[in-house]
Amino acid sequence: MTTRLFLVRHGPTHAKCMVGWSDLPADLSDSAALARLSAHLPADALVVSSDLSRAVATADAIQGNRQRLPNLPGLREIHFGAWELRSWAEVDAEDPDRIRAYWDTPGDSTPPGGESWNQLCARVNAAIDRLVAAHEGSDLIVVGHFGQILSQIQRAARLTALEAFGHKIDNLSVSQVSVGPDGWIADTINHIP
Repeated sequence: MTTRLFLVRHGPTHAKCMVGWSDLPADLSDSAALARLSAHLPADALVVSSDLSRAVATADAIQGNRQRLPNLPGLREIHFGAWELRSWAEVDAEDPDRIRAYWDTPGDSTPPGGESWNQLCARVNAAIDRLVAAHEGSDLIVVGHFGQILSQIQRAARLTALEAFGHKIDNLSVSQVSVGPDGWIADTINHIP
């Protein structure tokens, strides 16, 4: 039985810095884009989101008559720790080796007080695996974040972390992955309805 996951990135925050666990709101003023997105998604899919307000509000905006599952903290964005709400340039001026290692060789490098790429993947994979086990064979609309979506693309397409980072994930885009008898498959990446 195949489970399809429609990974939706939340509406824009317009922040020009690293936003992970900070709870910034999404700009959901583009009602036409939200309507196109909702219409593109399967009508009988279950909807779940990260517990951060930008994802919750986006899920609310596209839910329609679909059944909603409880919000999941395991689907949050990367935790940037001391780098939260700071620009790359600001952090680079203070700790160039660490920030370059974090982005250029993603894996075990961590921001102070934050999490590594590998930790994000383990957290999100566990949350997604629980969803798939509980709703096997269903279509799931998972509203979340850049890093959370890339982690599942990396998994499904069998990419390195650096290869996954090469993908653009726009706000209000849909990336589709599926898991079934043949394993994980990346079907569509960064589709904008």
